Amino acid sequence: MNSNIIFTDKQNATVSLASSIYKTTCPYCGVGCGVSTTVVDNKIVAVKGDENHPSNFGRLCVKGSSLHETVADTGRILTPKVFGKQASWEEATSTVAEHFKQTIAEHGPDSVAFYVSGQILTEDYYVVNKLMKGFIGSANVDTNSRLCMASASVAHKRAFGEDAVPGCYEDLEQAEVIFIVGSNPAYAHPIVYQRIVKAKENNPQLKVVVIDPRATATSKNADLHIKLKPGSDAFYFNGLLAYLAENNAIDTDYIEQHCLGYSEALDTVKSQMPTLENVAKACDIKLKTLLESYQLFAQHKKVVSMFSMGINQSSSGVDKGNAIINCHLASGKIGYVGAGPFSITGQPNAMGGREVGGLANQLAGHMHFENPNEIDLVQRFWNAPKMAQKQGLKAVDMFDAVNSGKIKAIWIIATNPVVSMPNANLVKKALQKCPMVVVSESYESAETVNYADVVLPATTWGEKEGMVTSSERTISLQKSLVRAPGMAKNDWEIVTLVAQKMEFSDAFTYKHAHDIFKEHAALSGFENISADENMHRSGTEGSVHRAFDISGLANLSLDEYLNFTPTPWPINAENPKGTKRLFTQGGFATKTGKANFVPVVAKYPQVVPSAKQVIMNTGRIRDQWHTMTRTGRVPKLMTHLSEPFIQINAKDAKRLNVVDKALLQLDNLGSTYIGRAQITDEQRVGEIFVPIHWNDSFSKSAKVSALISSITDALSGQPEFKQCPVNISAFNAKWSGYLVSTMPVKLTTDYWTMATIEQGVKYVIADKQGLPYCADDSETFLQTHFPEISDWLVLKDDKSHILRIAGFVNNVLTCFFAGGTDLSVKYSTQFIEKQIGKKHNPKTRFKLLSALDSDGSLDVGEIICSCFQVGEKTIKQAIASGDCSSVEALGKQLKCGTNCGSCIPELKAFISS
Repeated sequence: MNSNIIFTDKQNATVSLASSIYKTTCPYCGVGCGVSTTVVDNKIVAVKGDENHPSNFGRLCVKGSSLHETVADTGRILTPKVFGKQASWEEATSTVAEHFKQTIAEHGPDSVAFYVSGQILTEDYYVVNKLMKGFIGSANVDTNSRLCMASASVAHKRAFGEDAVPGCYEDLEQAEVIFIVGSNPAYAHPIVYQRIVKAKENNPQLKVVVIDPRATATSKNADLHIKLKPGSDAFYFNGLLAYLAENNAIDTDYIEQHCLGYSEALDTVKSQMPTLENVAKACDIKLKTLLESYQLFAQHKKVVSMFSMGINQSSSGVDKGNAIINCHLASGKIGYVGAGPFSITGQPNAMGGREVGGLANQLAGHMHFENPNEIDLVQRFWNAPKMAQKQGLKAVDMFDAVNSGKIKAIWIIATNPVVSMPNANLVKKALQKCPMVVVSESYESAETVNYADVVLPATTWGEKEGMVTSSERTISLQKSLVRAPGMAKNDWEIVTLVAQKMEFSDAFTYKHAHDIFKEHAALSGFENISADENMHRSGTEGSVHRAFDISGLANLSLDEYLNFTPTPWPINAENPKGTKRLFTQGGFATKTGKANFVPVVAKYPQVVPSAKQVIMNTGRIRDQWHTMTRTGRVPKLMTHLSEPFIQINAKDAKRLNVVDKALLQLDNLGSTYIGRAQITDEQRVGEIFVPIHWNDSFSKSAKVSALISSITDALSGQPEFKQCPVNISAFNAKWSGYLVSTMPVKLTTDYWTMATIEQGVKYVIADKQGLPYCADDSETFLQTHFPEISDWLVLKDDKSHILRIAGFVNNVLTCFFAGGTDLSVKYSTQFIEKQIGKKHNPKTRFKLLSALDSDGSLDVGEIICSCFQVGEKTIKQAIASGDCSSVEALGKQLKCGTNCGSCIPELKAFISS
């Protein structure tokens, strides 16, 4: 759709530019929200939710609403680099191809590897896997989805025969009871969470049970919060299975018709946990609370169990997933409206990656290395000369192999493993040793770029085109909206060029992502028998039924591809318009056509903390995404929580003699994390919560992954991010303060963290050495960082130990520092942030040294609503006035809570306090 947008320039002349409206999808979490974008003069100037998209119906979270602010040329990688020097695409791709060919010739195909991302598109994934598994001859291709969804994937496969999510988002709205397990969707999947909130408003009888060791924004809206012991989830769901059996809540007809292994699974539970008292003790919860939740599951027909990272990121994550699925199979709560186990995906295309065999233990088209017939099927379809015959190395093992020298060349695409992998510093050392590290990346700030021998500039959201699949199996198009900057190319295009130079040209002739998608769709239906044929066939030879079948799209025209309507798979001759729910008549993708109960022996985390340690839980915060290479560029996304933190119980804080907002230090594996204490009863005693996002680009010591041991689930290879024992202590700073600047600087203080602001950057700083106010020339503290500044104002108060420094260039405030030894002082930077980069009259600029505006109007307090930048003080004033006694009233007056809704739990807390 085209229209005109009128702009007014600085001379008040009007300029009319043609604008275009395009629909695409969001590149953040696995919800798969539709986005409507406005493009003017090759620039995305606005985004809003697509009202017709089935995932979000027009709603976007604050990250999605800010997408247009992330698309800029600044900070982008614009040209290929080979050994640190700019190069042409011809030189770069030839270098990669020759190094890979030579390495394979000398050391075999398992000496090379790909490590890719749940953020690349399905077509990118497909080409990588085809090259590696079909033509190089190794399955050493894994993805950061290994850190996210691998355990759920294996649990699905064990139970259903295939990695398939049975239900859809609509089931959450139709359910009578929703169990939210190991997930904080209010922050991690805000739009799905808002659908649950709306469903509860429409149906007050809907009950929500949250199972999570910590209280979260999600649990605050729940009817029941099970604050269980970390890692005890399998004990809880095994207990539920026993309860269902003992209280006539088993669907024996469903089990007889559609399942195998029930008796073995139940016997395993009873032998480990003979009584419900045992279960309550194992989970460290009251028996009354346990029974209340079990009754809700047993007494209602429509029950959905939505689970995510708290289940998956565990050394026994697969078993936990199967313990949940066992309960749904036993009660027959699967395959119909409002019921089923629902694994919600963390990344935008983790599901699409699994469809093409993106993990090292998978084959394309939801096929498996365990079945020789399926290996043969894929080989024949691809006409592959060197088809991989066995699983490859999973992520942790892959980087261990890089470290040991077994893998001598690795290509990393659209992910940042030196930040996101467990024991991240070992990953860094491994890459430093590796003879050839290739990195395809869009942003210079991604730390992994620093360890690359060859850097390949890649397109990012808004520039690339291809399909993604959401958590509910809905395939949508992510559209190319603007031209990419510099020499950036699409990932599938880069891999295709290298494949051609490796002498595989005949199989890699793709000219457009559309060509790749049609091939992917055709493979999904190749020798894929129906569910009915599968249940009634004789013998177990050959390929089994695969629920993943999008063969109905194999002949999609380019125009149909570019205007694709979001559709859930399977999409085939039987279901040309897609399929909301799987297994409605049984028909599982196992050799028998029946679902498998899996006997689960519940286990705690492998490593037990010492008496002085705490258990560290990690996760996302509301406004940031992964390692912040994209969201960290947007000022308003840094306003809600702009500093790394450590949530800690008051009893633990007292033991450590720290107050709220003081700095704490965590240590493990020779690495340190420093964060601001958030003292809260949301944490159990002896446990802490730490966000995953900060890294060396944004803070000196806040890379939490460096503290996490490389302990993985033996079946899925997924690391145990959620229950890591660490040492904790107070960070005894002698002074603290902040620095606001128009440009980034390199600080050497013991602690610093950076946040992007509208006119530059803000640093919060602390140090264990004395403040420089004792020096004769205090401004020398900053002169090393700002050599261009010679115009300084300094305020020193030796008695109060306060130092403030302002630096000007041509009367423009270029930097401002404030610090002191009173660590209880809460610094507000909002006034100075508004002054930085502006001219100040020499006669009045001394007022800046107060660091406060005269009437306090700019100090709105900590930002609660990022969408509309509404602060805590503003909200409290509105409530105190008596005009706003509800969330709706606050929204009407201040607009907070009226966009993505992520701040609503906090607004409710203010109203009730």
